[in-house]
Amino acid sequence: MKLTPRQLEIIKIVKENEPISGDSIAKQLGLSRATLRSDLAILTMTGLLDARPKVGYFYTGQTIEPLLYEKLYKVQVEELCIPPLLIHQSVTVYDAVTSLFMYDVGSLYVKDDNDELVGLISRKDLLRSAISNPNTDKTPVAMIMTRMPNIVTITADKTILEAGVLLMQHRIDTLPVIDKEQPKKVIGKITKTKIMEYFINSGNDIDKEKY
Repeated sequence: MKLTPRQLEIIKIVKENEPISGDSIAKQLGLSRATLRSDLAILTMTGLLDARPKVGYFYTGQTIEPLLYEKLYKVQVEELCIPPLLIHQSVTVYDAVTSLFMYDVGSLYVKDDNDELVGLISRKDLLRSAISNPNTDKTPVAMIMTRMPNIVTITADKTILEAGVLLMQHRIDTLPVIDKEQPKKVIGKITKTKIMEYFINSGNDIDKEKY
């Protein structure tokens, strides 16, 4: 893996000042924390840095073996994505809650009459609506969903590292996987849980190969 000059500078700053907060790193570089978010996400996901809540970033001293990096992080989203659960925008909040728990998913994707993605509903959205709205059996999900274009999506040809960075950047649990030629057509989804499962299984396989 080839690091960018800015990522190398971040590692240098962390080595000299650990533990150090993301805000302090950004201040030393003369940049905003938001600008560094993707760099910090990549450095922590690849194991070069470790982050602890309310403490800051540490340098782990690890290096990335090239073949291992290719094996783990260059896998494309299409290899890990799973079928999405789509509901029509006219479905009621009550029925959406039922579907969420029946299929044990964390979010629902909302489509229109053309089967195009128009919104997304999370567990939190449904819980908030159920608590504050006594008429969930009459309220359509279109009233409470996050609407396009405010939904973060990804295409199947991107890597799981890129997917992981988006999930961390936006602090979300799922990404709709869309058709590259038809950006409103959902062909799957990739979740934090699926990526974590992949890394754990891959780590176990690597350990087995050592012996």
